[in-house]
Amino acid sequence: MKSSKQQKRTDVTRFLMKVALVVVSTVLIVYFMPRGDEFGYKYEQNMPWNYGLLIANTKFPILKNDSAIHKERELTKRRFQPYFHYEKEVKDSMVNRLYYHAAQEWNGENATMYVHHIAVLLDTIYRHGVLSVEDYTQQSDEEHHKNIRIVNDNLATSVPLSNVYSPRSAYKYIMSADTAKYSRLVLQQYNINELIQPNLTYDEMMSKEELDEQLQGISNYNGFVQAGQKIIDRGETVTEEIYDILYSYQKDFERRNTDSAELPYKSIGQTIFVLVILTILIFYLTLFRADYFDNARSGILLFALPVAFCIIASLMMSHKILNVFMLPCCMVPIIIRVFMDSRTAFMFHTGMVLIISLMLTSNYEFIILQLVAGMVAIQTLRELSQRSQIIRTAFIIFCVYVIFYTGYSFYHENGVKMDTWMYVCFSVNCVLLMFTYPMLWVFEKLFGFVSDVTLVELSNVHNPLLQRMTEVAPGTFQHSMQVANLSAEVANKIGGKAQLVRTGALYHDIGKMERPVFFTENQNGVSPHKHLTPLKSAEVIIAHVANGVALADKNHIPNSIKRFILTHHGKGKAKYFYITYKNEHPDEEIDEAAFTYPGPNPSTKEEAILMMCDATEAASRSLPEYTEESINQLVDRIIDAQVAEGFFSECSITFKDIAVAKAVLKDKLKTIYHTRISYPELNNATNEL
Repeated sequence: MKSSKQQKRTDVTRFLMKVALVVVSTVLIVYFMPRGDEFGYKYEQNMPWNYGLLIANTKFPILKNDSAIHKERELTKRRFQPYFHYEKEVKDSMVNRLYYHAAQEWNGENATMYVHHIAVLLDTIYRHGVLSVEDYTQQSDEEHHKNIRIVNDNLATSVPLSNVYSPRSAYKYIMSADTAKYSRLVLQQYNINELIQPNLTYDEMMSKEELDEQLQGISNYNGFVQAGQKIIDRGETVTEEIYDILYSYQKDFERRNTDSAELPYKSIGQTIFVLVILTILIFYLTLFRADYFDNARSGILLFALPVAFCIIASLMMSHKILNVFMLPCCMVPIIIRVFMDSRTAFMFHTGMVLIISLMLTSNYEFIILQLVAGMVAIQTLRELSQRSQIIRTAFIIFCVYVIFYTGYSFYHENGVKMDTWMYVCFSVNCVLLMFTYPMLWVFEKLFGFVSDVTLVELSNVHNPLLQRMTEVAPGTFQHSMQVANLSAEVANKIGGKAQLVRTGALYHDIGKMERPVFFTENQNGVSPHKHLTPLKSAEVIIAHVANGVALADKNHIPNSIKRFILTHHGKGKAKYFYITYKNEHPDEEIDEAAFTYPGPNPSTKEEAILMMCDATEAASRSLPEYTEESINQLVDRIIDAQVAEGFFSECSITFKDIAVAKAVLKDKLKTIYHTRISYPELNNATNEL
């Protein structure tokens, strides 16, 4: 057991490791997260909407587009009534001129009648108003009936332009009025043109002020969208009306980002969100998987995977690279499941999905699809022993994506508007998911983990190292095979990693290949220990641990398998030679270290299982007879001694696990050695009969 100081130092180290994992992961994720300053949607008029359901998260006005505003401004200009001042003195001046010329130049019997006729007509046209040629032309509009405002004595009156005269129309009016009584030829002699002058003067300042006021009064908005109101859903066509709403939503989004630019609210919110998620994951590990912190590489891998995928998702969205649904998120729970356990895989997958969803503008279907796909991935890949399982899992996940998304679309779209691009994204996702297999190899090399695929490959009896054992140390190989079978059975019963302990059992005694004849299972009745002292024999026997580690290093055996070589005897003694030496030297103080294995003792449940099975199987070969009682006593004696010597004090195995292991070993050894009941013998009376 660890001392209190060692335990305290370990606790402090674990705490600092947890803090570092959360802080570093949060900083990396938030740093790469899009700040949300850019509108996350692309849309075109009369094109389908390629995103999920979009709901307004705040009230905003619907902006009129530039074309609509331009049309409204042009219509306002055309309908505008400019101001013209009525000049009274023009009529009086022109009438006086008429009478002056009549008195000086116009003589004849009908002159008085024509002058009076012209004077009446002049009064009429000037009463209606006369515009200059330039003003009349400018105000004329063939398509619209236009009015002007005539200001007379500070009173503005709206008058149709058709009621006002130009010099030409006024001349024509005079010349054509009552032609039956008044001859045009005679009227032409009176120089009518000189009597027609504009009496309406354009007031540019007043007109401009009024027009500007009307133009400024044109509203840029066309109603409001309320918070929580649906804007558009996937597959719907972006009509002109919806386009204006989307454009308004974008402008309001950009305005709100600009207004909040002084304080990094988004970064603060993202930091809090990510920090909470990662803290929850740390608490989960602390409460239920504290042993993962014994190995720093386990904690680093657990957080490195979600962080890496969150960063990739951030880059995809920030730079508009592909679609986030193409990201094979299920690769994370698969890798964690292969190296660790299902519960941890789902927890970290859920945390990762929630963090990525924070970056999305429409995140409902992403969360739903990824969580369902993650659950399926974990359940369909309980143990990875063949490459084909990855392909099968990827295909199943693709089917889940398609089926679930189709059902989701039916529910929201009534089955009529589904985005085919999403199915392309699912296909790409599952193709990328097949790269999980080479990624497992990469993580094995980087973090020192061992996948079930590697364990299966190592446990193949045609592996060069195992093949050599069958030739050099066949008895040790048979012993290892028996221990492997027993260990795997025990692991299955008590919730251990069966494939790991099976592979460890096959390699735990490879060091015996250096000097195989010194081990009883490889001897043919002749023992070389007869010529050695107990001390030397113990040295040879104990050396098989160091030789095994050296051989494992030479053949690139993973560290997790080398641990079984180191711990299968723990810090136990080579008891046969220890007792022999002690009997031969009863009065001598014995150096127990010379008879003690270097250890360490088992630190995992699997290593403890191997120690129990190895000692029990080896001892069972020396039983004088194989009966149910002898096997039961053997198993109890050996395992109880291991418990008493504290070999399992540093690992997570429980007394209940040990009891189950005993029961399994007893049953299996009885089956191996075919124990039978004793047959009764016939008594003398029966024999005589």
